[in-house]
Formats: sequence, C-alpha cells, structure tokens
Amino acid sequence: MFLLGNHPIDPAPLRRELAADDCGGFVFFEGRVRDHHEGRTVTGLHYEAYRELAEKEGRKLVREIALKHGVRAAAIHATGDLTPGDLAVWVGAAAAHREEAFAACRELIDAIKARVPIWKRESYAGGSSGWVEGCACAARHGEGQ
Repeated sequence: MFLLGNHPIDPAPLRRELAADDCGGFVFFEGRVRDHHEGRTVTGLHYEAYRELAEKEGRKLVREIALKHGVRAAAIHATGDLTPGDLAVWVGAAAAHREEAFAACRELIDAIKARVPIWKRESYAGGSSGWVEGCACAARHGEGQ
C-alpha cells in the first residue's frame, strides 16, 4: 500500500496492516522535517505531488520491493505544509526475519525519493524559500548511484 496524505500523517493504520503472526521482523523509517539545510534555518516545508502519477508509481514500488524481498510493505508521504519535527514520510516492512525487513525498508525509501514525483519547497528564516532537489544529498555523498 502507498498513500499520499495530508498532514498530519498517522502511520498507525499502516502498522496494523503490516502486523502478522508470521512476521518476526518489523522495520519502519520515519522521515521528519529538520530545522536546517545546508547551513540555513528551515522554518517549514511544502510538499507537492502529481497525485495520480505519484500514487501509481508509489504502489508499483511497494509491490516490486515487497515481492523482491518477500515482505509485507507500506508507505505514506505527506503533502502540503509541514513544520520542523513533523512526520513527512513513513515506510514500513514486515517479514519472517529482520534481514529482509531492513533491506526492503531501505530500498523502498530510496526508491520513493528517487522515482515518485513529489516536490519539496523549503521556507527559511528571513522569509525566503526555494525548491529542493530530493536526491542532492545522496549524490553529493556518492549514494544512490
């Protein structure tokens, strides 16, 4: 399951959906809005998405990665206005063992950031704002290549 949600995100229903007696490993990742980026004070974020395409691509990714790793998986990404500390994205994976759950969770968050059409605009102290490339940090550190 993949959802685009308006703020605030409540991952509890997704956690319940993933829970199963045959799953001994459950891993989740929560991405929260931080209060800084590249030396600037961040006062808020605004996420926009091409909803139809984002939901289609997100569902496709969840299915692909769940099948690849033999896990149950789900994800939700916020849209709209958020402030530092808010939950922006949640990804979860459940499997018989932790190794598969960890691998699926990591691959899923990386794939969402790389392939789902969601755009982020940061607002900064002083009133300026700008669109941020989601993969810039990973590229700078040699990840995701």
